[in-house]
Amino acid sequence: MTYDVMQEVGAIDFAPLSRAAEILQNVRMVLTTLKKSVPMDRDFGISGELVDLPIPAAQARYTSMIVAAVHRYEPRAQVVSVNYRGDGKEGVLTPIVKVRLRDESA
Repeated sequence: MTYDVMQEVGAIDFAPLSRAAEILQNVRMVLTTLKKSVPMDRDFGISGELVDLPIPAAQARYTSMIVAAVHRYEPRAQVVSVNYRGDGKEGVLTPIVKVRLRDESA
């Protein structure tokens, strides 16, 4: 089973009702946190260095950063694909990250 995770800020649930809800919330947190903004872990999150890159280059670099960050900070999720909403006219790329939850026994 796969889940789509959007890069959107939402309320934090400190007691998720399921393992899946906890993992998906953690992936969302990785996507919405700007690198260097977390005091005790400056490497957490996604870099803001993509400004002014051509859209194809930005998508490629952004996808690479998303896969690496999710792998590092929420290893219970596996990125299956990253698609984007937005275009060059708007200057905004919004990732839609499809993840699969890893089996606990793996």
